[in-house]
Amino acid sequence: MKNIDRRKFLHYSAATGAALLLARTRGEAADENRQSSSSDDLKIALIGAGAQGQVLMNACLKIPGVRFRAVCDIWEAYNLRRAQRMLDKFGHKVNAYQDYRQMLAKEKGLDAVLIATPDFCHAQQTVDCLAAGLHVYCEKEMSNTLEGARRMVHAAQQSRKLLQIGHQRRSNPRYIHCYKKLIQEARVLGRVTTVNGQWNRSVQADNGWPKGSAIEAEVLRKYGYRSMEEFRNWRWYRHLGGGPVVDLGSHQLDIYNWFLDARPQSIVASGGSGYYERRTHEWFDSVLATFEFETRHGKVHAFYQTISTNSNQGYYESFMGDQGTLLISESGARGAAYREPTAPDWEKWVSLGYLKSPVGEQKKPQTDAVLDVRETVAPPSFELPIKFDDPYHKPHLDNFFNAIRGKEKLNCPAETGYETAVTVLKVNEAVESGRKLYFDPREFKA
Repeated sequence: MKNIDRRKFLHYSAATGAALLLARTRGEAADENRQSSSSDDLKIALIGAGAQGQVLMNACLKIPGVRFRAVCDIWEAYNLRRAQRMLDKFGHKVNAYQDYRQMLAKEKGLDAVLIATPDFCHAQQTVDCLAAGLHVYCEKEMSNTLEGARRMVHAAQQSRKLLQIGHQRRSNPRYIHCYKKLIQEARVLGRVTTVNGQWNRSVQADNGWPKGSAIEAEVLRKYGYRSMEEFRNWRWYRHLGGGPVVDLGSHQLDIYNWFLDARPQSIVASGGSGYYERRTHEWFDSVLATFEFETRHGKVHAFYQTISTNSNQGYYESFMGDQGTLLISESGARGAAYREPTAPDWEKWVSLGYLKSPVGEQKKPQTDAVLDVRETVAPPSFELPIKFDDPYHKPHLDNFFNAIRGKEKLNCPAETGYETAVTVLKVNEAVESGRKLYFDPREFKA
């Protein structure tokens, strides 16, 4: 349905922001979190104040030394007004714009811009912001085309400004701990041979909009949309986004490249559209991809799936080696390491704080039970010691702002984001080709 109940819409499309606002009864919490302005504050703007833009905005409101000066969104009747009201509530007096080019022309003294618009907008907006002398934090996927992503890399190099791509797991302390301590230093997994990952989501209705809030057709066409349906469900349209495997899989395939310290050599993939048989769903409902990596320790087969019709087991990445398994997820409640029975003892790594002792005791077969010779006793589960309760994007934004101040290096600069774009955008190509595709190592260089 094109028009939906406003109450349901607010709950569905702005859950994060609504929860934050509802929690601040009588303005007490807002007053407590109101930041005082300082001449040393980084002055930033937000381009794209939809669901993801609001996630970034909420995270930034928890970071001291950052002040919003402007916000931009083409949906003036909803996204733009909502963002402006929220920022005003937290003491950030911002100017509101529909066109980002007008914002760049009028706003003086900005240090950086956060871009959270649909994928097909990223390249031009990023290039223009860098040319205006601003540092840029751009959400993933870099672009819906490699040509666009390549332009972004070159623009960052030419401008000598920072471009952080929003693969936020790169700054997540749990992921950093697992990569540096467990995989690189301790090598508790031994030789990694297999990777499994998935992001499964349950059936979801197409996004609608409150009655009377639709963007005028002329405005939609000006910014690249043929209808309000396209604007609200852009990820499913081929000329706007890349479907679920790009939208969701981008985060996790980036971790494959990072943790394996390698780039894929080949891919074979299958997928199709058997459930959402509507014109708004031009991309595949489900995709299963198999990558081959050649690492310095040997060959690795990496499997990845995304399903948009069932949420079983949610999302995670699992790295399996001949001595153990690491299961990790951005969800803070999930993650553990499992030692193979034949692997060396892990007590050294427990004593060093790399892991926590196993949860419970290892199960042993009953002495009077007949055990199949092929059966393997379940390995003990070692907890990950790093707890992470902040908003998922906050560490990555922190890293971006600290890099602007010269205190850190970017965790996901343009060149790294480009390598992931090459990996991810190849998946849909492989599905459509129906055959095994190979990566040329030169492809990963913009």
